Amino acid sequence: MTRSSGVGAASMWAPYDLEYPYKRSVGPVLGRFFGGLKNRRFEAVRASDGRVICPPPEADPVTGEALGGEGGWTEVGPGGVVTSWSWVPSPRPKHPLQKPFAWALIQLDGASTALLHVVDASGESAMKTGMRVAPRWRDATVGDIRDVECFVTEGTR
Repeated sequence: MTRSSGVGAASMWAPYDLEYPYKRSVGPVLGRFFGGLKNRRFEAVRASDGRVICPPPEADPVTGEALGGEGGWTEVGPGGVVTSWSWVPSPRPKHPLQKPFAWALIQLDGASTALLHVVDASGESAMKTGMRVAPRWRDATVGDIRDVECFVTEGTR
């Protein structure tokens, strides 16, 4: 395609979507987290200072110490509170929902940290920081983050 720049010269342009598709092995910590999702539960790790981190990292982001040893695991959620959110009025083809939705940080009950996921709300006006949400699970779980289709206002599925 050719577009005029308005100064007598023409320029060429084409749409381009930059993507970074990759696969990674998950190891014992994330492997246990994803195994929990397959069984419709959220597992977190407890840091030495008492923080409960979900999703669990392999190392404490503050101290660098290894996490996920036996005795350091705890179940959190499944419900939680939206701590921050951003509305998506026009989803892109690879977004998890093909209707308007919110990306949200959700602090699951019992966790000290929040995880990023999708909230299926009736509209932007339905989204509120501090609102309670619960997961809507996929019918057949396989052990990945998409086992949670989205979060919805608590009491709806």
